[in-house]
Amino acid sequence: MAGLSKTKIKTTKQSSRTQDDIVYGHIFDAILEHRLPPGTKLSEEALGEIFGVSRTIIRRALLRLSVEQVVVTRPNRGSVVASPSVEEANQILKAREVLELAIIELATKHASKKQIEECRAMIIEEDKATLEGDQGRAIRISGEFHIKLAEMANNPPLLSFQRSLVSQCSLIIALYETSKASNCSLDEHTMLVDAIEEGDEKHARNLMVEHLSHIKSKLRLNEVKPRKDLHTVFSNVTNKK
Repeated sequence: MAGLSKTKIKTTKQSSRTQDDIVYGHIFDAILEHRLPPGTKLSEEALGEIFGVSRTIIRRALLRLSVEQVVVTRPNRGSVVASPSVEEANQILKAREVLELAIIELATKHASKKQIEECRAMIIEEDKATLEGDQGRAIRISGEFHIKLAEMANNPPLLSFQRSLVSQCSLIIALYETSKASNCSLDEHTMLVDAIEEGDEKHARNLMVEHLSHIKSKLRLNEVKPRKDLHTVFSNVTNKK
């Protein structure tokens, strides 16, 4: 399976994470980094071999991802990474806009100094990944930045929704982002953190609206990728008959 190498999962006394959590985390990160693109089949047998765990654990991790709507589990056909349609993409982006503004409102009231520092460290790491040409890592860190904003809001349900929407947006970017899109998020992330640290809710909200607008402007949501049937795919074979 592309993007995943064989890994033997071990739990230590220093970590309270279960094997389910670790498998979930690896797959979640691979989706955020676009190493597992939309439509990728997630074989329970292959994943069990890669991570060195039982298929029961793999199923639990995939179920958790399916609840977050980044994996689709099909009866008797297994699981695949979700592939949002144009209509679904627009719905997800609208939900993200509403959620992010609610998060900003609360984050400006509840953000701690430690969380602010963690956000600034993430921006530095994202910048480093971008300069090194590691776009997958930069995308993952950008998503984690927005999840960190949700942690600042001090509202567990919002955090849960945010995790799901961030990963769904990563799928949308993988499917619909233009190849010539420029990375403008770093300065925007910095300005967002500045406004949150200052407790300036109105300015932070305006910055978030602009930030999400920039993300959406880089997507080809008016273009529906053509579907090819088997006759089209194998036309070079049928034409020789």
